[in-house]
Amino acid sequence: MPEQIKGDLYDYPVYYDLIFGSDWRAEYDFLTACFERFGKRPVRRVFEPACGTGRLLIKLAEAGFDVSGNDLNAHAVKFCNDRFKRRGYPQTAVVGDMSDFRLKRKVDAGFNMINTFRHLLSDRQAIGHLQCMADSLVKGGLYLLGLHLIPSAGERLEDEAWHARRGNLAVNTYMWSKGIDQATRNEYLGLTINVYTPTKHYEIEDEMIYRTYSARQMAALLKKVPAFECAGVYDFSYDLNQPVVVGPETEDVVYVLRKK
Repeated sequence: MPEQIKGDLYDYPVYYDLIFGSDWRAEYDFLTACFERFGKRPVRRVFEPACGTGRLLIKLAEAGFDVSGNDLNAHAVKFCNDRFKRRGYPQTAVVGDMSDFRLKRKVDAGFNMINTFRHLLSDRQAIGHLQCMADSLVKGGLYLLGLHLIPSAGERLEDEAWHARRGNLAVNTYMWSKGIDQATRNEYLGLTINVYTPTKHYEIEDEMIYRTYSARQMAALLKKVPAFECAGVYDFSYDLNQPVVVGPETEDVVYVLRKK
């Protein structure tokens, strides 16, 4: 039996980055294609709220973009900045709240691609986040926001698994929904991270809470931040030639928001 550890996935940036950093290409290609298609001006400066380990920021930096980010988790921020330093880039990640921040210099684009937005557990926080992003963008700037909606028709995805290996380190992760509290709009998630090294096997057990959004609730939220217009909506296939119309069965979405 593996050693059992109660912990927070975000406190283990090496494992987080291995799990979610290995399939960066599709997201990167989608981001840069959206910058080209929907931006009102060339995109040079890019910001990622809740940037984590900077798995996409480093790829954008290597492509010549001026990148920065924030995150509440100091372990993730250090991992991100250490990565920047090793590659010769400025250490531009800071510890900060994605729902309450101010940038010293406006950026051309921002992105938050895989449900991190749903960690904000109230309308006040969600609106604060969107308003902070709008205030951080130049006119015509873009914000790409990806999340899972809760469909009101059809089946929904209730679990996911990821497997990744780098050298002698292997990580298997499983996340599942424990249930939704309809009154509070909280979804409770279980998470196990099995870590394998040549000499050890241990399992990190974590729990998370996500705020739920139906298509209607998300549309209502976006209306509360009139600085943005929706330039397009896509799913997690990241096919720019296949926009989606959000309806009762829609689940995974990326909103391409543009500052008016």
